[in-house]
Amino acid sequence: MIVIIHRWYICTFLRMIVKAKLIKTVPLTIQWIFVLWLIYVFIFTLFRIATVFLFKPANVSFASLFPSFWLGFRFDVKWIAMILLPIAILSMYPKFSPFFSERNKRLWSYYLAVATLIVLFFFAADFGNFSYNHTRINASALNFAEDPVISFKMLWQSYPMMWMLAALVLTVFFMTKVFKKTHVQTSKRNLNTDKIYKKSWHIVIILFLAWCLYGIFSFKPLKWKDAFQLNDNFKSYVALNPLQNFFSTLQFRNPSFEDAKAKYYFPVIANFLQLDSQSIADKNYSRTVLPDSKALESSPNVVLVVCESFSMYKSSMSGNPLNTTPYFNSLCDSGLFFNYCFTPTFGTARGIFAILTGTPDVQLSEFSSRNPEAINQHTIINDFTDYNKFYFLGGSSSFNNFEGLVKNIDSLHLYQEGSYQSPVLNVWGISDKNLFMQAENVFSKQTKPFFAIIQTADNHRPYSIPIEDSDFIKRNVNEDTLTKYGFESLKEFQSFCYTDYCFKKLIEAAKTQSWFNNTIFVFVGDHGVEGEASQMYPDAWTSGRLSDEHVPLLFYAPELITPQKRSEVVSQIDILPTLAGMLHMTYTNTTLGRDALHSNNKTNAAFIIHHDEGNIGVVTNDYYFVKNLRIKKEELMPIRSNTLNIPAAQKDSIMNHLSQLTSAIYETAKWMLVNNKK
Repeated sequence: MIVIIHRWYICTFLRMIVKAKLIKTVPLTIQWIFVLWLIYVFIFTLFRIATVFLFKPANVSFASLFPSFWLGFRFDVKWIAMILLPIAILSMYPKFSPFFSERNKRLWSYYLAVATLIVLFFFAADFGNFSYNHTRINASALNFAEDPVISFKMLWQSYPMMWMLAALVLTVFFMTKVFKKTHVQTSKRNLNTDKIYKKSWHIVIILFLAWCLYGIFSFKPLKWKDAFQLNDNFKSYVALNPLQNFFSTLQFRNPSFEDAKAKYYFPVIANFLQLDSQSIADKNYSRTVLPDSKALESSPNVVLVVCESFSMYKSSMSGNPLNTTPYFNSLCDSGLFFNYCFTPTFGTARGIFAILTGTPDVQLSEFSSRNPEAINQHTIINDFTDYNKFYFLGGSSSFNNFEGLVKNIDSLHLYQEGSYQSPVLNVWGISDKNLFMQAENVFSKQTKPFFAIIQTADNHRPYSIPIEDSDFIKRNVNEDTLTKYGFESLKEFQSFCYTDYCFKKLIEAAKTQSWFNNTIFVFVGDHGVEGEASQMYPDAWTSGRLSDEHVPLLFYAPELITPQKRSEVVSQIDILPTLAGMLHMTYTNTTLGRDALHSNNKTNAAFIIHHDEGNIGVVTNDYYFVKNLRIKKEELMPIRSNTLNIPAAQKDSIMNHLSQLTSAIYETAKWMLVNNKK
């Protein structure tokens, strides 16, 4: 979103500036730099005010944000100094002054136009990121910049990009006019003087800008982490500007771990994973799992469907009155359904990584699928020997480097955009229904058991629904009702319903095939979507953002698995160990995923990380514990009700235990990203 400053308002503001009685001995360049400094302070402050009015949580008062604005002013002038220092330094030589020639005036105006374009671009991207993720834009945005064509196509097909770009260009054009106007006014105000240079004044302004760069009104350097001393995420985000947050978080794009911390928490993890005495003695996470006496001996096929943005609270299984997924709900009644499954984090790339590897992708600011140090990972899928292995997605596997990640699967047959005869629907390739049909054509030709992963995409912006699927009926719901039950738009709602339509097409077609009776279908969301979930779940889902990670998990095989609904907490990383445990096979587990069905007296817990906010925590059968990597904040929220009715001593004991477990999983996952090699 671009904030366009009203012309009259700016002109009035500038007239106030240029009429100010500056010291007559001040050189023209210094006067102009001072005016520019004030203009940029005004622009940065205006955007900060807009951020507050657009995104302020209800529990944060305006008065409590004063320290954020003061610290924000100090961050702003730091970046303003970066913009203006080149003018101040080069103008030490009179021939480079903006007032030396008309050519210099144009060049410096162009320079300011480019600088302003960069500033406005970051603020526009920041508003978009804030509206979607409720955080300042940071270095994580580079994950999508690494796929510029696909990312731009998605934006182009999802948003009114022509209008947004036009607004950006017009704003920069207007600001360029403003800069030129101030230059002219400065010259007019000094018609009777020829002061373009005075060494002492240039030294003063350079020292002042250097102080701004260092940290104005402080004797210690101003750092990004200072914002988090406010001990509240939103207050910290108000203090930071998007430029500061983006460039400061670049440091988190490389994987890091500490052997000492991983070893320190090994006893906690050993208890969590229920490691045997030999593994504990060797301090080794690897365990070989033998088949259970009740394991399936028919070598069933496996079809693992990773469902784009499949939020539990938006589905029929949550009791959502909009009844978006009636068919999938009927499958859950006929299968093994976990209604408290959580993904470790938000994001498709991180979700796919967690499923395939069994390790939460805790790498800050960069997807591990893009990181050469983390991409080579062990996966349990390789223990499915004598299976043909397939991966189907409608678009390109180069996006988020899915191709590099799935190469960890031995002898994999990869089907992607260009492999199908179906027409391309949008930036994500062919439609989910056609993707399912294409996959089933491949399955029907197999003479060996197969393990297939199908990655869907239609329940994602731009929310396209093919015209060819005329038997899908688009329901219309008024905006207030959509908002009340967790949907931000009619298109999103209809797309979610279309997902259920596609599942129905998949299963109904599969039932006509000979391989259906010996096939386990696994459905799981790659992640959820943050939103209003209060009509279906307690406060923790909305205030604690559990809606981001809560997804359905279904094992469906009517001829093989007894229907059952399970209410214990499980994690996305548990899928492959649970699946392998169903079959009569020996497998090796080297990471944090656990068999959800064959562990006795285990701690039911799922790890969660919100990378941009710095929140890490665990969900148990009763609580959601969360703490922050940057600020001193720990919180325990009930997940079965809205009230935490336990004595203070018991609460402290639970929080201490879950804090240890949270840190243990986080530090161990960091170690595994680099050390769990294939």
